[in-house]
Amino acid sequence: MPADQLMPLWRAIATFRMAALAYAALTVSQNFMHYRHPVGGWAVLVVMTVWTAVAVLRFPPISRLRPALFIADLCVTAGCVSSTLWVEDSTRLIKGEAPIAVMWMGGCVLAWAAAYGRRGGLFAGAVISLCNLALHSPFSAYTLSQLTFVPGLLLLAGATLGYLARLAVRAQDALERGARIEAAARERDRLARDIHDSVLQVLSRVQRQGIAAGGEAAELGRLAGEQEAALRALVGMGSSYDAAVPTGGQIDLRTLITPLGGFTVTVAAPATAVHLPAETARELVLALRAALDNVRHHCPAGTRAWILIDDEPSLVTVTLRDEGPGFAAERLAEAAAAGRLGVAKSILGRVRELGGTARVESAPGEGTEVEFRVPRLG
Repeated sequence: MPADQLMPLWRAIATFRMAALAYAALTVSQNFMHYRHPVGGWAVLVVMTVWTAVAVLRFPPISRLRPALFIADLCVTAGCVSSTLWVEDSTRLIKGEAPIAVMWMGGCVLAWAAAYGRRGGLFAGAVISLCNLALHSPFSAYTLSQLTFVPGLLLLAGATLGYLARLAVRAQDALERGARIEAAARERDRLARDIHDSVLQVLSRVQRQGIAAGGEAAELGRLAGEQEAALRALVGMGSSYDAAVPTGGQIDLRTLITPLGGFTVTVAAPATAVHLPAETARELVLALRAALDNVRHHCPAGTRAWILIDDEPSLVTVTLRDEGPGFAAERLAEAAAAGRLGVAKSILGRVRELGGTARVESAPGEGTEVEFRVPRLG
C-alpha cells in the first residue's frame, strides 16, 4: 500500500507505540519485584524500547526493506509477549496477570493492517493472539475471558484498520484523479476559447465565402465546414473524455468516433457508453480514419458516409458505409500484389492484430462497406 498516502496513519501508529511503551514501563516498575526473573522484566522492556525506536524511525519502510522489517516486527512482538512465560511467576499468570507487552503488542497488528490491509491485520492479530493465549495455561476464569476479549480485540483492530487503510488509499486516488481531470478540463476550456476566437472563426468564414463564390471555392468551403464541425465536436466534449476513462484502462469508444462526424459523415452510436481497452479503441479508430481517408480520396466530393457502432456483450462492431462508386472485388488483391498495402495494413491489418476481424465489401455502383469486429477484452 502506498506509504505516502498513509503518513498520518503511520504517525498515529508511532504515537500509539510510544504511549504503549510508557504503559509497559509503568507496569514493569510496579510489578518487577513479583517477577520470577526481575532482571528479565527490565531486559524485555529494553528490547521493547529499542524496537519502538526502530519502528518509529523506519516505518513505513522503503520497498527494499519492507518484507524483512514487517516480519521482524511480528517476531519481536511475539517474542516479547511470549517472554512473559519466563519472566512472570506462573501462579500470577493463572490468576490473570497481564503480559508485559499487553498494550504494546497492538502496534505490530496496526502496522501490518496499514501496510497489507484487512488480511495483513488479521494475520498479525492471529499470531499475537495465539502467543497471548499460550501464556495462560492451564485454563482459568481469566483464560476464558482472554479467549474472547484480547484476541477478539486484536483481530477486530487489525481487520478494521486494514479496511480503513485500503479505503483511505482509494479515496486519495479518487481525489488525485479528480484533481487531474479538473486541471485538464480547465486547460481544455482555455484552449477551446482560444480556438473558438481564432481557428473556428476563420473556418466558418472560409466556409461561407467559399460556398458563396461557387466553383472550386465551394469545395474548399465544404471542406472547411467539415473541419469546423469536427473541431467543434472535439473541443466541446469538455471533461467527458476523462470521465469516460475508468481506472481499469477502459475508454468510451463514442468519444473517439463522434468527432469524425461532419457534413457528409453521420455517426450512429448507442445511447450508453461503449467501453473498450484504451489501446484497442485507439487502434480501431486509426483503422476507421484510414478507411474514411479512402472515401475522401477515391469518391466524388460530397459523397455521403455513415459510421455505425454496435455494442454487443462480447464484442464491438464498427461499420463504415459510403454511397460512392464502389469497386470490383479483385481490386484489393491487385493493389496488394502491386505493393499498395494501405487497406491491407492500415485498415485490415490493425484490426486483425487486435484479435478482431475486418471485411471490405464493394461492387461497382453500389458503394463500399467496411466492417470491424473486435473482442471486448481487458
